[in-house]
Amino acid sequence: MQILSPFELEGNIMRSLGTDWMLITAGTEEKFNTMTASWGGMGILWNKSVVFAFVRPQRYTYEFMENNDYFSLSFYDKSWARALKFCGTNSGRDVNKAKVTGLTPIFDEKAPYFEQANLTVICRKLYAQDMEPGSIIDPDLNQYYRGNDFHRVYVGEMTRVLVKDEHQWAVTGAQ
Repeated sequence: MQILSPFELEGNIMRSLGTDWMLITAGTEEKFNTMTASWGGMGILWNKSVVFAFVRPQRYTYEFMENNDYFSLSFYDKSWARALKFCGTNSGRDVNKAKVTGLTPIFDEKAPYFEQANLTVICRKLYAQDMEPGSIIDPDLNQYYRGNDFHRVYVGEMTRVLVKDEHQWAVTGAQ
């Protein structure tokens, strides 16, 4: 894995988030959980490189996001699609997702992540706020909240970006 600046990443983050999916992982070596997500973003806020992650309160990962200062976002190649689907359709309350999927957790950062990831972003929580029904301007978006199960939005500062050398992400200027 190479460590690089968020500004050294090149690639199609829209495809990685929306089509290829990612895992949001939080917790400690003693207890952690991961979930599949296809909503999120990266950008600049408060003069910091940040990510935006969305987690519903009923998800098991939510309690880990709430109780820890750091979380990770990790991205995979298509060969891991089945594992990511499993992580998105099964609860960590009921099953050890890492054991079932063959994902190998790593705990050498402030948030757990997985050895198989091509790109991992370690994030420090800066802000969290629940989405509110009255703030949705486009009424078509209410289709995502028929159960009034609005996401909590987390803004995390990108504290470390890890990229596998052979990954599709171009690494420019990295030493």
